[in-house]
Amino acid sequence: MMIPWQELETQTLINIAQSFILREGTDYGTEELSLEEKTQNLLNQIRSGHAVIVWSELHGTIDIKPQR
Repeated sequence: MMIPWQELETQTLINIAQSFILREGTDYGTEELSLEEKTQNLLNQIRSGHAVIVWSELHGTIDIKPQR
């Protein structure tokens, strides 16, 4: 089930984004970004509709996926 980001409190949205980022592990990009920079980049993707927040009732987990 997709969770509309607009219905989440700001801190909840930030916590979800940071949890997702920290789960991803090592960053192999050409430029090292801080957690704050990564968080803002991900929040921008969510707010622009390029990424969505997904809740799995079966597994009781939340994830962020590319919008397709």
